[in-house]
Amino acid sequence: MTFLSRLVLLLLALQLAACGKEPLYQEQAYVFGTQVDVTIYGEDEAKARQAVVLVMREFQRLHDMLHAWKPSELSDLNAAIAQGKGRQVSPELAMMLKDAARVSAQSDGLFNPAIGGLIQAWGFQADDFKAVLPDEKKIAALVKANPQMSDLVIDSTNVKSRNRSVKIDLGGYAKGYALDRAAAILKQQGIHNALINIGGNVMALGTHGSRAWRVGIQHPRKPGPLATLELHDGEAIGTSGDYQRYFELDGKRYCHLIDPRNGHPVQGVEAVTILTHGEHAGLLSDASSKPLFVSGVQGWAGYATKMQLDEALLIDARGVVHLTAAMQKRLKFTDESTPREVVP
Repeated sequence: MTFLSRLVLLLLALQLAACGKEPLYQEQAYVFGTQVDVTIYGEDEAKARQAVVLVMREFQRLHDMLHAWKPSELSDLNAAIAQGKGRQVSPELAMMLKDAARVSAQSDGLFNPAIGGLIQAWGFQADDFKAVLPDEKKIAALVKANPQMSDLVIDSTNVKSRNRSVKIDLGGYAKGYALDRAAAILKQQGIHNALINIGGNVMALGTHGSRAWRVGIQHPRKPGPLATLELHDGEAIGTSGDYQRYFELDGKRYCHLIDPRNGHPVQGVEAVTILTHGEHAGLLSDASSKPLFVSGVQGWAGYATKMQLDEALLIDARGVVHLTAAMQKRLKFTDESTPREVVP
């Protein structure tokens, strides 16, 4: 069974356990290269189905607009940048790029959607990954070129770059943005109690009847959850892990999360999970987990503080869970003997 299948089954099991004949409507699809699931509580089937149709349609629209290696508005922009040209983009994409640049600056460039060239060089801009290492000279050249979101010049809807090596890949941003869009659509349709899951980025609306929505944090090396927690209205949880998109070669795992400082997949970290609240909680749950993952065991807590992420955890290569005190208060571990280190 694939990771995605296990993840979806985990979330469904947590919601369906002891539900009996509760009024739940659920629908699944495959978008953004991952499994998506929308669960609605307490609405008649026709209303729920229509709302989910609109959500899935929006997911597909964003997928088509932001695809990094197939024809899309984003790939057209990347082609123009590579030629040293500017390009008109939609107001929505211009806004996304400005916001992604803001998060990138806040993270000192550890969240860096401009490194699509590195992601491509490692073979992760593909539906299937080959266990082949890239040419180290090519990696070194891309690192030296130092593509950054700050290289973009965005004038209204005209976008150009001061650096031709910039190649935008919004894979670490799009799912979170889509969560926020889905929540807005559901609310517009009069849906107030729902759980939206895009490949492990999950947002809650309202409640699951008389109780909060309960979700699991996937164990990075074992089937089933590492821990569970309750998600309250408007909260989102996001996970970056080395088990989602990766290949193995000679006993070593190479994941899709690239350290822009050295051009190589991050080592020493299995997963990072953060909990976000308030406006744009979905977006933050996706983009803000990346700097913590890239900065590793030594740097994650500092970036959690800098990015105002009170509830966060990191699982290192030894299986030790490093977490904030606020996150520990929210979790129920499935195995209380799990090694933990709590930071203030």
